[in-house]
Amino acid sequence: MVALVPTEAHGDERGALLNFVEAQRAAIRRALHGLTEEQAASRPSASELSLSGLLKHVAEVELNWLRLAQQLPNERQRTQETWGEGFRLVDGETIPEIVEFWAGVAKETEEYIRSVPSLDDTFPLPRAPWFPEDGRVSVRWMLLHLVQEAGRHAGHADVIRESLDGKGSFELIAAEQAG
Repeated sequence: MVALVPTEAHGDERGALLNFVEAQRAAIRRALHGLTEEQAASRPSASELSLSGLLKHVAEVELNWLRLAQQLPNERQRTQETWGEGFRLVDGETIPEIVEFWAGVAKETEEYIRSVPSLDDTFPLPRAPWFPEDGRVSVRWMLLHLVQEAGRHAGHADVIRESLDGKGSFELIAAEQAG
């Protein structure tokens, strides 16, 4: 699993940005290393967030951005009524299932990024007060936003994991590499 982004970053901007997105994905996945489903669902800090909930949220957010860029419907789009379900596992969902789902989203994201003619290509956003006034962003902006979104939640995951058992990211990297 990626801990630090390689300096060569596949030799191009797309590769570099995809590597930075993957490094943040890996940090979130790594925070779950060695935990039970119950531990990962617990909320040991002042936050309402859990590790398994963060995993699901970031996977679904990436899918949402991908579908916006592709201008396709999102089969996992959340409504106001189902927003909370995006932050916890429901209906028998498991961590391995969400990890597999996210791996599929990541693969699809990379295929899409590699296929667009230019990272300067733009796509429309739905109207919302938090989106730009002109309602469009570039593919490059989307990738940078995915780094920001996953990075923010990777930090949350670090705090939650340390609250659970005191293990920090470097200890988890070593444990992961040891098998």
